[in-house]
Amino acid sequence: MTGSEFYRVEPTARSSWRLAVLMGANSRTYKFALGRALLDLARQGHAEVPLRDLAVPYAMSLVEHAAQAPQASERTPVGTADFLAVVAAESAESRRLGTPTDRLLDAAVRSLPAMVLRKFHNLRGIPELPHRFYEVTGSGGSAGGSGGPGRRIVRLTDDLHRVARSEQAVGLRAELGARWSIVENSFATGIGRSLIADGFTVDRATSALTDTQRRRSVAGVTEAVIGFQHGRCLTCGDDITPECRTVVDHVFPYALMKRYGSVSGWPGPDLDQLWNLAPAHETCNSAKSDRLPTDDELRRLARRNTAIMESPVPLKRTLQLTLEPPGNGRRPGGWPEFLREVSGLVS
Repeated sequence: MTGSEFYRVEPTARSSWRLAVLMGANSRTYKFALGRALLDLARQGHAEVPLRDLAVPYAMSLVEHAAQAPQASERTPVGTADFLAVVAAESAESRRLGTPTDRLLDAAVRSLPAMVLRKFHNLRGIPELPHRFYEVTGSGGSAGGSGGPGRRIVRLTDDLHRVARSEQAVGLRAELGARWSIVENSFATGIGRSLIADGFTVDRATSALTDTQRRRSVAGVTEAVIGFQHGRCLTCGDDITPECRTVVDHVFPYALMKRYGSVSGWPGPDLDQLWNLAPAHETCNSAKSDRLPTDDELRRLARRNTAIMESPVPLKRTLQLTLEPPGNGRRPGGWPEFLREVSGLVS
């Protein structure tokens, strides 16, 4: 499922937002800091903000996260004049003050237009996101103009306000946080080494994704994958909103492994892994119990897993490992064919 196909399933501003946050490239984490600042400012009712005011929460988010994990891939060089170098140098004093130092704020104001503001709406595979969430105006006229960055205004669009005030707004912020944590973890362990090889496992007791190498919980399964389901329950297809009690459902019931294992051994894939786990309403999950998935549920699961595999590592690699048959071959039918094979084992 390409970005365009993901959007066609639900052509809304929320889907455009999820394309940017969940399926864009991640060489640094700037877009997550920008996304958090935009959501918060829109939720507070701002129609437009000076670039310098946007730079404050943007910079402080990076200060907060940089204290815990790297914010750039090891393949991305960070020189002494680089913005992340300034973040590192000014983070202790900024945390003490509770606001960016003058040096950090000036660096954020200078770097924002040419870096993340220019690139947030871009996505591999499609020319630009179907919705725009801000416009930069003022001296120079655009994010790439020649006017002084301190005189620029960031106008928050109606689409951003709709996203920030939607019934899924709390979930969207949680999705962004989970994605940020996943990317940080991939930087910390080194993209191209352990996570490429091993992906994530799932801690069944906590429903959390766990770094296979370091055995460290990274993010909750629900927060990590619900955006790829368009924020919807995989069982009924309706929105999951803050007032809904949510559980992580085994689409193919976990009881199958015990039932078949007690007779001749379960011949299928591990049902306790990410490919088979999906957020659902607690009421839907209770009603479903241990029944087999319906055709609609299998279609939604195949579509969800295909969307995850359009996102950057390591979630992509986690599902690739499941999809690869013995002998390192490839299933030409992808997830629909894989799920049909699993269904055939219990039909």
